[in-house]
Parts: sequence; structure tokens; C-alpha cells
Amino acid sequence: MKEAVVDKTVSVIIRDVDIPNPKPGQVLIRVVDWKCPKRQPDNVMNQGDDIAGYVEAVGTGVQNFREGDKVAAMHELGSPHGSYAEYAIAWEYTTYHLTEKTSFEEAATIPLAAMTAALGLYQQLKLPLPWSPADKPTPLVVYGGATAVGAFAIKFAQLSNIHPIIAVAGKGASFVETLISREKGDTIVDYREGDDAVHAGIRTASKEIHIHHAYDAVSERGSYETLGAALDKPGKITVVLRTEVDKVPEQISILQTAIPSVHMPPAEGQALGDKEFGAALFQFIGQGLNQGWFSGHPYEVRKGGLGGLEGALKDLEAGKASAVKYVIKIAETEGFQQ
Repeated sequence: MKEAVVDKTVSVIIRDVDIPNPKPGQVLIRVVDWKCPKRQPDNVMNQGDDIAGYVEAVGTGVQNFREGDKVAAMHELGSPHGSYAEYAIAWEYTTYHLTEKTSFEEAATIPLAAMTAALGLYQQLKLPLPWSPADKPTPLVVYGGATAVGAFAIKFAQLSNIHPIIAVAGKGASFVETLISREKGDTIVDYREGDDAVHAGIRTASKEIHIHHAYDAVSERGSYETLGAALDKPGKITVVLRTEVDKVPEQISILQTAIPSVHMPPAEGQALGDKEFGAALFQFIGQGLNQGWFSGHPYEVRKGGLGGLEGALKDLEAGKASAVKYVIKIAETEGFQQ
């Protein structure tokens, strides 16, 4: 099969490799579409993590999927057989069914970004879950509301009746406007006006309700420092990149949202770990997609299949993508013979 590997310079090599065999509890998926996240690993690897396609084979012990099922899934980060290939491996609990009405392109925009958003909101910030929504004003700041993670954080917050949502965005503000509910006090603050303006905008938008929670989907260029100054104490900020915790005031906690924890068992004495939470949320997302109350992120299909990977990743690295995810169709790869 064809597989693309990426090095730390975001250079891509397409090579022919054997089709992997699923291990117990795993699903082999014939990939139709996948999304391109920006990563720069220290070694050359197939780093694709979002998958949409058809089940090709299942490992022993898999109960909920069979050959031919239409699915989306999240590949285990850092492990072999990612989605930059004709076939990819995912664990059963990070895979969910799709109906015919959900396109592969839309489905490929969801798994990694949506689960990152959900882990931050519910496992780190401990905010009300969608099936037990908030019954009182619960302000939430989402820095980077037009990013995929930020947009999914807003979507989940809506499902959890978390308001007012104060979304910090720039040129993607028009997209963020479609996600928020102005009638519930939600608003947008433009980060392009500078940190002082963002701080003032957040405080004004709170309408004198204390703000204790923030989701930083950017986590760089001083974003969490600005949030730390704007939150009321005690406050919590969940971030998606490594940060310097000493750059925020005392009583403001910095919490790391780590996707690899979805693949780990719960810690000793912990009744519900991220792995079990992830398994439940993936099925919840699948249900929402199929019933129409959840949706993917805006996307752009890049031409050339795996041959278009390097250009897509370099555009992401250069910051050319705003409120959009790049999607590749494997069947458009040169030499594809599936």
C-alpha cells in the first residue's frame, strides 16, 4: 500500500509498505479521507491521526465493528500505521459508526480536534457534561475560537449550556459568529487589537459574572498570560501546548490537555480515566453526527492525494489556514490501485 511519512522539516516521502494486520481490540480501516494536522516530530513517521473510511478487518475481541462498516476514528498518536496511508489502524474504542449522510470529508475533520476539546472542557476544567448541562451562568473564555479545537470547544459548550462564551478570534470571527449564541450573552473579542484590548474585552463581556474557566486552543504568543490576567481567582486554564506556568498569577492553574492520555488506563484509584471518557465521547459524537445535532469543521480538499500532503502541511506551518481543515482523498494518490 502507499504510505506517506513526514520528517521534522515537513518534507514528505511516499513509499510502498505492507498492509498492517490489526491486533486484538484494533480495527483496520481502508482510508478514504484524512485531515492534515501540523506536527514536527523528531523522527520520520506516518503521523496521520484522523481517519474516515471503511472497516477492512478487525482484531480478536472487537465486538462493535465488522468488515464494510463506514466509520471515523482517531489513530493512536506516535504509533505505527497512521492515516497517511491507504490503510490505518485504530483501537475499537476510538472508532465510531457513520451513516451515509455524513461525508468522509466532514468526518475526517473531527476525531483528534473534537476529542482534544472535550478532554479539556470536561476532564481538565471539570465543566458540566452535555447530558447534565449547566443550570446557571457559567462563563467560559475560548482563546482561538476559529481553530478546530476552539470551534469544537464552543460546540461542546453549547451542548452543555455553558454561557456566556467569550470567544477570542481574529480573521476567523465570521465563522465563530455561526457557533455562538448572542441571545445567551456570547460574544467575540478580537485578539488583533492587542493583549490589553483582549483583557478589557473579556472583562466587559463577562457582565460582572466571575470568570473561572478558559480553554486556550492557541497556547502561544502570550495567550495564556493574557487569560491568566483576565480570569478571576481561583481560575483554571487548559492549554494544548507546553507552557510556562510561572507566567500566570497565583491561584490560576495551567492544565495540560494531553490526547495520548486517551490511550492510557486510569490512574490508580481513579474511577474514570481519559481512555474510558474518550470511548464514551466518541460514541456520543457519532450519535450527534448521525442525528444532525453535531457537525464537523469547515474543510478544503487538497488535490493530489498523498502527493498533496507536503504542500498542505507547509501551508499549515505558514499559518495560511484560517477556520478550515485540509483534507486529502487517498484515492487521488498517484499509483493508487485499491
